[in-house]
This record gives sequence, C-alpha cells and structure tokens, in this order.
Amino acid sequence: MQYAHDFYEYKIKRFLTDVALGMTPSKVWTGIYDATGGYLVVKEDGEVLCYHIYNRNQFEDYLFANSKLETASSSRHEFGKIYEDNGNYFFKLNLQVRFI
Repeated sequence: MQYAHDFYEYKIKRFLTDVALGMTPSKVWTGIYDATGGYLVVKEDGEVLCYHIYNRNQFEDYLFANSKLETASSSRHEFGKIYEDNGNYFFKLNLQVRFI
C-alpha cells in the first residue's frame, strides 16, 4: 500500500534531531532539547551554517542528507547477544550515527 506520508523519512529526521539536540542513551528521553534558540553547524571545509528554530525543517533536512546510520562492531559491543536480567531476556542492538 502506498501512503502519501513518508513515514520512515519523518521518523529518521525526528530521531536525528532528537540525538543532535540532547537525547543520549544514558537516560530516559523526555523530549526536552538542550538547544532551544538556534543551531550552528560547522562543515569540514570551515563553512558555518546557522539554523534558527524557525528553520527546523531545513535543519532536519540537513541532518537527513548528511548523516549515515550503521551497525557498530558486533564483537566489541556484543551486538545481537542475548542476556538475562532478573528473569527477563534481552538482546543488544547497536546503532551508530555518523556525519558523512
């Protein structure tokens, strides 16, 4: 079925924005950003891009176009390993976000 909404693109953009503005794996994400006024991005060539809160869509587009999602080392981070904790079973998922 074809949808008019690009669901996965939307979700990835929101994820990248949340990660860029404060979400970390060490604590529960509350949705409150560390940055609230504007965002500066310094490119490898020294060019400085400035996004104001009003340019959120452009900021998300920039992150989406310039980020790459990849799996971390399976041996170093025990990716896919099943483990038990208090009678519950879990498995580790690892994801790295990199700028390209």
